[in-house]
Amino acid sequence: MMEEKKILSDEDKELVWEELSTEHIVQDQWIDFRRSAFRFPDGSVYEPYYSFTRKDYVVIVASDTEGKYLCVRQFRQGIRQVTTEFTAGCIENGETDALETAKRELREETGYESDEWEHIQTIPSYATISDNFAHIYRARNCRKVSGQDLDDMEFLNVKKYSADEIEELISSGNFQQAVHMLAWFLSNGR
Repeated sequence: MMEEKKILSDEDKELVWEELSTEHIVQDQWIDFRRSAFRFPDGSVYEPYYSFTRKDYVVIVASDTEGKYLCVRQFRQGIRQVTTEFTAGCIENGETDALETAKRELREETGYESDEWEHIQTIPSYATISDNFAHIYRARNCRKVSGQDLDDMEFLNVKKYSADEIEELISSGNFQQAVHMLAWFLSNGR
């Protein structure tokens, strides 16, 4: 789900890099990893510049009827650690509504549903080298309606935390996902 392109001012147009060539190194259902050459605004050429495309995704800051926040604990291969984070997931092929994806992900990963949803913000996930977006939502008064319905690659446990406990996890470096921390701060008016 690409965001609409913004109209650039003449001054900003002077900053744009011109793509000269692109080679798709890996291109499958999960990632399009590219090696490109660019001409910079000063005329110099830089290569190789590596970038990638991944699916857009959702992050849900969800709390139950008692005000406890629903988090998941799972192993993250990139840092080779079990992390604490909010429910999140990719917008799958054929899905066109990020909110519906958020509702699906919350139900699948935690077994909870909510009737109180708020879109917080849609932001580039890693603007330096990727073109995907994170759609951040807040879900309140979540209630347990089923068990988990996890994907083949998902092995996770649901944990509930108070706001103070989330703050402590973040302060101590034990809430390791940057976009998830941003979701927390944005959903709590910081």
